[in-house]
Amino acid sequence: MQIKLGYDIEIACDQPTEVIALMDPHPDLAGQIVQSSGLQITPDVSHRSYIDRYGNKCLRFTAPAGKTRLTCDNHLKINDSPEVWDESLTQSALSDLPDEVISYLLASRYCETDLMMAKAWELFGQTPPGWPRVRAIFDYVNSHLTFGYPHARATRTASEAWAEGKGVCRDFAHLAITFCRCMNIPARYANGYLGDIGVPADPAPMDFNAWAEVWLGDQWVTFDARHNTPRIGRVVIARGRDATDIPLLHSFGPHVLTHFKVWTEPA
Repeated sequence: MQIKLGYDIEIACDQPTEVIALMDPHPDLAGQIVQSSGLQITPDVSHRSYIDRYGNKCLRFTAPAGKTRLTCDNHLKINDSPEVWDESLTQSALSDLPDEVISYLLASRYCETDLMMAKAWELFGQTPPGWPRVRAIFDYVNSHLTFGYPHARATRTASEAWAEGKGVCRDFAHLAITFCRCMNIPARYANGYLGDIGVPADPAPMDFNAWAEVWLGDQWVTFDARHNTPRIGRVVIARGRDATDIPLLHSFGPHVLTHFKVWTEPA
């Protein structure tokens, strides 16, 4: 099936400000794009793209003083079946982990493994390693945190989310990732588009979302602590250690978000 996804976003700056944006489908999905309007920036300013250390496509430009608008619309071909969960996947021994995944066991800005280590082993130390342990972690986070857009706070860490018992999708992802790392299971943060495809209509439809990817059975497997069920139409934008690495918009100076519209739906 095909879905259409895109954005119409406007920011305002008091002075010329350098901006990095990650809002387009991940380079791994380039072959699935069947139609694209291409990026449009108003006013027309010089811009370029580069690939960061995690393989993400980053847009870089200098926003002038005043308002800057970014728009793009894409049509992608996707699998029309829900994501596959393979319950036979096993957990690798630490000595067998590839070098490139070791960094996803370490603490990061929003995932404080040092603060959550004792709690993680208390909660999950008796669960069988591998799939059962990962499922126990994501089930726990899903039930422990209460989701709500008013709960959003850009500085909330995993330990704070656990203590407060609330958050938005990034908090669900950060807490689950932290617990996995504490249990010696590599886990990384991902964000992207997730429309309400194949699920009941939601009065607050999904757009951008955050989730986790966990190293099991020598592969990265998608898990979503907020929704906690396989979904259709998940489109990755970027991957990193946590939200620090892959903000949708990062400005080197203050900016105000003056317009924000995102869509992802069947074409």
